[in-house]
Amino acid sequence: MRRLEPIQFTDILTTTGADAIDFVKSLSRKWQFYQLLILLGTLGVSLLCAHFTRLRLRTWMRTLEGRPKWQLRSLLQIEKRLWLILWLVMLWAIYVVMQEITWPSRSYLIGIVARLTTAWLLVGFAARLVKNRLVRRLVTWALWIYATLYFLGLHLRAAAFLDSIAINLGGLDLSLLTVMKAFILTGILFTFARTTSVQASNRIRKNEDISPSMRVLMVKMLQVGLYGAAAFMGLKAVGFDLTGLAVLSGAIGVGLGFGLQKVVSNLVSGIIILLDKSIKPGDVISLGETFGWINTLGARYASVVTRDGKEYLIPNEDLITNQVVNWSHTNAFVRLDIHFGTAYGDDPHKVRAVAIAAANSVERICKDKATVCHIVGFGDSAVDYVLRFWIVDPTGGLTNVRGAVYLALWDAFKDNDISFPFPQREVRLLEDADKKAALND
Repeated sequence: MRRLEPIQFTDILTTTGADAIDFVKSLSRKWQFYQLLILLGTLGVSLLCAHFTRLRLRTWMRTLEGRPKWQLRSLLQIEKRLWLILWLVMLWAIYVVMQEITWPSRSYLIGIVARLTTAWLLVGFAARLVKNRLVRRLVTWALWIYATLYFLGLHLRAAAFLDSIAINLGGLDLSLLTVMKAFILTGILFTFARTTSVQASNRIRKNEDISPSMRVLMVKMLQVGLYGAAAFMGLKAVGFDLTGLAVLSGAIGVGLGFGLQKVVSNLVSGIIILLDKSIKPGDVISLGETFGWINTLGARYASVVTRDGKEYLIPNEDLITNQVVNWSHTNAFVRLDIHFGTAYGDDPHKVRAVAIAAANSVERICKDKATVCHIVGFGDSAVDYVLRFWIVDPTGGLTNVRGAVYLALWDAFKDNDISFPFPQREVRLLEDADKKAALND
């Protein structure tokens, strides 16, 4: 990388100070003074015009309901900078006219101010593309400073001064200018990588031809690839020697092997889950006491949302090593069983038919798969039955649909004079003689 000619700090102060003194002296000349009056006069006129125009502009903006947000935000930014826009229009008009009718030097100061103000205005609008407020301010001030130095002809002196502030690191001359270039270039590359990643990720997530788990894997690989390439290109472009990263990567590998076993295990487990498609976003799973559906699959954990609104972050390693019940792995059908009993005096054929009809009356019961009811035993005080039915929306909950079926059974059995028996016990009090006889026996 070509280095700029080194320059001493005192030389910069001397040269810049002399230029500043010459500029101040030039203001005493007639045409320079006229230009200064024109700048101040047009600034005052623009402020007055903006003050009287802003109210009408705001009233018109309130009528634009239903427009896209980006249009309303753009109009709001224009309204905030209306005085500056009006001032620029007047400055450029005066500058063009003076360039045609008089000597160019008599409008030189107006041209400089017009170019600087235009650059500042464009930077202010362009910086709105940066979402983060702190980063947006840093970018705005950096571009304003560079534009000012460029139009004043001081950018080369500033670059030479920054390049002269350097330290030597093992044969590498690392100057302040190099560091700034590295940060700027890497920031631009990371911004490009982030924008590309977001756009590509949105398209991948909307593609129904790709399985959910493969979508997540593709998004993760795309993000890692883009950000890694941005970091590598940013460091390489400013002249950093990346051969030393081989030793660093070896040390990192040893550290991963000893100190980050769980982290690496979770990362590898996450990749395995995404590849074998055993669990994917939207699946309903049971793991121990946790029952819910997969909300997201991350690089280290899976987010499981339960019916009560709790969100469990389960490490990927647990999903690989522990027994997991995936209620919707191959399909969304889930069979549920409920047990009940009726009195011995009730016709079991009628009980089965009424129970099946009652279950099918519940809205969430799947009608494509048959609901069945079987006798499973003869109890002490009741005939025991099992009612089996299917649902296709386990994310809607299991307890609530069981409760709805029980309630339907209650109503149906009541309408058909089918009774639910309950155990009865008879307590007999023995006389004294009977007690003695019982004791002698």
